[in-house]
Amino acid sequence: MSDARIICSGLSFSWPGDVPVFQDLSFAVGAGRTGLVAPNGAGKSTLLRLIAGELRPAAGTVSADGVLGYLPQTLPLDGDRAAADVLGVAPVIAALDAIESGDAAAEHFAVIGDDWDIEERTRAQLDRLGLGDVALDRRLGTLSGGQAVSLGLAAQLLKRPDVLLLDEPTNNLDTGARHRLYGVLEDWNGCLLVVSHDRALLDRMDRIAELDRGEMRFYGGNFTAHEEALRIEREAAEKDVRSAEQEVKREKREMQQARERAARRQSNAARNVKDAGLPKILAGARKRRAQESAGRADGTHAARLGDARARLQEAERALRDDQAISLELPATAVPAGRTLFLGERMRVRYGDRDVFAGPGASLEIRGPERTALTGANGAGKSTLLRLIGGQSSPEGGGTTRRADGRVAYLSQRLDLLDPGRTVAENLAAAAPGVPEAERMNLLARFLFRGARAHLPAGALSGGERLRATLACVLGAEPAPQLLLLDEPTNNLDLASVAWLVGALNAYQGAFVVVSHDERFLADIGVNRRLRLAGGRLLEAAAPA
Repeated sequence: MSDARIICSGLSFSWPGDVPVFQDLSFAVGAGRTGLVAPNGAGKSTLLRLIAGELRPAAGTVSADGVLGYLPQTLPLDGDRAAADVLGVAPVIAALDAIESGDAAAEHFAVIGDDWDIEERTRAQLDRLGLGDVALDRRLGTLSGGQAVSLGLAAQLLKRPDVLLLDEPTNNLDTGARHRLYGVLEDWNGCLLVVSHDRALLDRMDRIAELDRGEMRFYGGNFTAHEEALRIEREAAEKDVRSAEQEVKREKREMQQARERAARRQSNAARNVKDAGLPKILAGARKRRAQESAGRADGTHAARLGDARARLQEAERALRDDQAISLELPATAVPAGRTLFLGERMRVRYGDRDVFAGPGASLEIRGPERTALTGANGAGKSTLLRLIGGQSSPEGGGTTRRADGRVAYLSQRLDLLDPGRTVAENLAAAAPGVPEAERMNLLARFLFRGARAHLPAGALSGGERLRATLACVLGAEPAPQLLLLDEPTNNLDLASVAWLVGALNAYQGAFVVVSHDERFLADIGVNRRLRLAGGRLLEAAAPA
């Protein structure tokens, strides 16, 4: 096994505006498969960017041994680029072609180096990831989101890295692509650090690293073992809290009883002094001694009560505080049966390829249907969503009609926000007629409270970006009657997925959601299923 490793020492980092992410963070990750988990916004993606050298720490050091590969959460892909450019093999292939054509210039040999078999290795890597039909000159704009992720992973694997960083690598992948990824990682023998909310992937890890309140904690075993360890920790923490609460109550009771005893003694002493006829000076001295004694006893009990309260606070801090949202969505009710979208004979071509077979796809969406759209990567799901939302138009005589109500489209890239504006500024732009106090109240319900409401959108984690986007979409006036969501659980931690389920269950309009997460689809009450297969849009039954 490789001896590659990642070492972070005294790492500190803050976003502009002095919003801290890490403070004096130190840890080491060695060879093997490590899954990194934490709530959205805790800094998982930021940490990977620091290790990859995309960001510079304010203090401390970070290093990774050997060749490093990094697959970010959001791929910076230009739709006009060819697959060979993304894979990083275009210059080598061009040099090979030049030599084959008789050009023996020294610079061609320098570019090739030891990569004389680059085409064979590239095709083998693409085949392994299910991209065997992707030509090296194919443009990225013709690939699905899942195919683009697989292509980005292939580019990193072709580097033969010693250290591999993957940020939500199963985003947009269909079931087959996910299992191909699992197979690749099961054979990995270098240092692998994976950020993911995919339980099946995390259960293939050798250890779990948890970023919790600025500290890194490691758990041996996979994610299931990690959850069991957390359950045991929580039970122990809850027991400590109950014990500390009882201790505080006991100390309060004993302090009150001691005060009552002291008061009775002082009252009795005053009567005895009066009955004994002692001089005032002696009586005053006795009274002061009694008060001092009572004060010392009270101070002792107060100190013990303070200690008990401190132990309670420490026990409460040991409990994990999962944030919850209290959300009431705007009135988005749609009359049953109202046609929100009607598309007939919709056709789209990518190069020489028809996305939809035959005369094209036809679809009617009525309110308040909850529709799941499924299909393999590259089948045309995102293309169909863009047609429904009006982001693109059908070709060859196809038609689309929409009702007067607003349609909101959340793409896989969640690119509705202006990255240069803060969360609060983005919401103000989406809902300029809503008073500022109401906007801030809405953001608080989406967990953007205090300084977090003034974070730049470009600094948000994937889960935070989804929450901010939904706040702007649902907070705008009028609220949408039809919501289109393309892989909305991408980048979300498990707590955020639960929050999204609650938000969609509170939504009263119609929605169409693209997702490969069957548990999520069941939780949001999907009552209609469509499947794209072989270019045809088919009504589908729920899986058994």
